[in-house]
Amino acid sequence: MVNFYHLSLRLGALLLATLPAFSIVSAQDDNSNKKDNGNKEESNRNVMLNAASANGPREIQIGLPSADVNVLENGLPVTYATNPRSVNSLWRGDASLSHQGLLKIAETAITTGNIGYAVNSFTQLGQDGFHGTLNYKTNHFGLQEMSLNLNGSFGKGWYYSGSMYQNSDPGTFKIKSSQNQDRTQIYKAAITKRYAGNKGELTAMYSYSNSHPVYTYATQSAPFIYVGDGSVKEYGDFKLGTTSYLPVDANITYRDMRDGQLKSISLYDAIANRSSQISLMNNYDFGNGLSWKAMARFDHGHAALVYQTPMSLINTKAPGFVNNYMQYGIDGSQSLYNGEYVQTRMSCLNSGDVNEFLFTSELSKKFRKSTLRVGVNEWYYHIDYTSNTTMYDQSVPSDGSYAVRLYDAGKRTSFFYDYNKNASEFYRGHENKTALYFTHDWDILPQLNLYYGARVELQKLKGENLAVKNAAGDYVGRFTDYHLGATAADGTKITPVPLDYSWFNYDLALAATYKVNKHFGLTGDFTYIVQHPKFEAFSPATLPNTDKISVPLGRVGFYYNNSWMSLTSLFSYISKTNNNSTLNLQHGSEIMAAPLTYDIQTIGWTTDVVAHPVKGLDVHFLFTYQRPTYKKYETSVTFADGYVGSINATGNIVAEIPRVLIEFDPSYMVTKDIKLWTSFRYFSKTYANINDAYYFNGHWETFGGVNWQVNKRLALGCTVVNFLNQTGAKGSIAGAELITKDEAKNIKNQLMTGSYLRPFTVEFTASLKF
Repeated sequence: MVNFYHLSLRLGALLLATLPAFSIVSAQDDNSNKKDNGNKEESNRNVMLNAASANGPREIQIGLPSADVNVLENGLPVTYATNPRSVNSLWRGDASLSHQGLLKIAETAITTGNIGYAVNSFTQLGQDGFHGTLNYKTNHFGLQEMSLNLNGSFGKGWYYSGSMYQNSDPGTFKIKSSQNQDRTQIYKAAITKRYAGNKGELTAMYSYSNSHPVYTYATQSAPFIYVGDGSVKEYGDFKLGTTSYLPVDANITYRDMRDGQLKSISLYDAIANRSSQISLMNNYDFGNGLSWKAMARFDHGHAALVYQTPMSLINTKAPGFVNNYMQYGIDGSQSLYNGEYVQTRMSCLNSGDVNEFLFTSELSKKFRKSTLRVGVNEWYYHIDYTSNTTMYDQSVPSDGSYAVRLYDAGKRTSFFYDYNKNASEFYRGHENKTALYFTHDWDILPQLNLYYGARVELQKLKGENLAVKNAAGDYVGRFTDYHLGATAADGTKITPVPLDYSWFNYDLALAATYKVNKHFGLTGDFTYIVQHPKFEAFSPATLPNTDKISVPLGRVGFYYNNSWMSLTSLFSYISKTNNNSTLNLQHGSEIMAAPLTYDIQTIGWTTDVVAHPVKGLDVHFLFTYQRPTYKKYETSVTFADGYVGSINATGNIVAEIPRVLIEFDPSYMVTKDIKLWTSFRYFSKTYANINDAYYFNGHWETFGGVNWQVNKRLALGCTVVNFLNQTGAKGSIAGAELITKDEAKNIKNQLMTGSYLRPFTVEFTASLKF
């Protein structure tokens, strides 16, 4: 679970917004697996065209915080939970895949039990003869990415496939604390036996990954001057997106939550992810429209995420401030820091040993006018997880040079302090989901299609955490040097607390399309999900709200199609109750955790158009207006000096979410082999803290490029990211949780810290098939 404000809000808000119509998928899809996918997938939007990452799938926003199941491979989630294991540490959209698409919301809900879109991908298996694909990608910052797939046959009915992915990415700026911002290796090997008479196939596959995605949450912050009118200015010579804001030092000192020992680890090693997976996949066609498929995977590995979260900015030149901050010189000497600002940071070293066993089986029957499907899930997840937190201070170099670590000689003699005081986490045990589901896709009349389905799920959770209570029955919060076996100020010993829960979850989905005539029709869908908290919700010092989480989603509208245009327009509503979160509220130099449970509601209108006005020209246009708001969003904490920090955001627009989103994607075939394309995405004004006090003006994310199919074997491409070269901040502002609108009115031209737009980048790609 994301357990502090800047990151919990960021991850939640990334997916909090629009309700796209029926048109979202990778433009690079081929025709493989179409017989299996049917109408399960969206179309017309490239999920890999990402303004936040050079090598990960795009986040598709639906109006709710992110669900864990956002990428599937061969019908199973790539990872059961995305903390501490990020999708990008296991999966890339590389040459090992035969197909990438995007499952519809209803399909994701029924088959996985989660709300939202899911990237749907399938491994490239062996084919007759010998085939190979070699993909290469680089950019002007020095990215080196290569993927290779070789597949073929080696006997009657026997096939093989082998893949390799290699990535060395320095990011858009060099960091001293790690050679690369991403170093990932993924290897896959599969053997397939096809049954006689084209009845199906059995595949055994092994996959190994070794990934160090440092960029995930460690490098995505920078200082900027907040002007006060929604715009920002760069701070001195510090360039947003191309200047490092991490200290030179690579090592992080922390106190291990398990044994209480002080330890040190490099940033690169702290985010090491390793995984070994064994998969079995079977498809069988019984004939007469009856088919069966089963997928199973066992995964053993170590997962990690590292957060380097900016907290407060301290002005050392403020009246009455006594500057005791010391820094080390290159020669080991110590001197007084004379810079104007000091940045405090919280490091969260999230890691865990993970074992997963995921099994899904489906039986489907095709009738003349309908398809009926019945499936089961048996998903088991075991984890031993900790998040060791530590604080440190660093310089804020206005000349754009590398930051150095500092320590306040008036308070301490070391760089690191407040070990495990703020957002430390611990839980271990297992979670199991057993589910039965069905769907029925039925053409009731030539004019009327009905899709409906249901899922029932038993969720069991058993293990232990550190939601420790004292003799008075109150929760013991985290404190400096908190760990298993530590003793709190009131004498309470920190020992594991057993957890044992069983819940019944269910999902319902209904979608209907009525064709009024050959051009015009009505469409609508309704999805209702009932969930309960996942294991990661039990990581803080208090137990979460374990009441049911309900998510209703409804959309209704119309479509119009003719020979050159397809238009869909929908009104939508979505809400979610009992979101569990923990904010780290800051007052002066003190940080305190504030748990809360809140609701979210979003009302929106979306219009999606795909047009081919003239030969060779394709246009995709998407417009969304929405109003996502917090419901029952209230919490408070009392700081050591007696100050009560309280938040009441009920009715506020959700932070980081624009009300208006526009996508415009024109492309033109200059010749039958050369394609010019662009993609424009507009995000209107967004609020940068929960109280809607700070805000950022709207901005554009732009992409453009040319694709050249040189011949049937070689394809070349050039993509320019952010070709308008927009610079600026986005997301939330660090340490601004308690700032109110009245206070923000008087804040002008002040230095702050937050995340930034992806900078201008030129990428080159080549794909060779042989």
